[in-house]
Amino acid sequence: MENKVFTGRHILIVEDEMMILILIEEMLADLGFASVTVAATVEQALALIDAQFFDAAMLDVNLNGSKSYPVAEALAARRVPFLFATGYSDHGLRDLYRDRPVLKKPYKPEELVDGLEHLLS
Repeated sequence: MENKVFTGRHILIVEDEMMILILIEEMLADLGFASVTVAATVEQALALIDAQFFDAAMLDVNLNGSKSYPVAEALAARRVPFLFATGYSDHGLRDLYRDRPVLKKPYKPEELVDGLEHLLS
């Protein structure tokens, strides 16, 4: 099930729902990502961004009551492409991020793959 667009790439997944995080991590590893790094909080994600290189990232907008905007800002400053995932009908995004791709929760695995392919191609 490996995908050539993903082979050898490094991705950061920021999600506070552990079951979702585990499923995404396993799926992306199966698709050929060299590393799938996960964070459940803004603080964890920012520390990882400072310490590692990522080809792309996926951010849950709402992390247990905190918005992931500081993570988005850190990624944008490093020119790392990212998409948001959210269950909010209006996406709950600041105007600054309205142009970023959004996965509407619940999303299908194919939608995640399509979104990440778009980011990395």
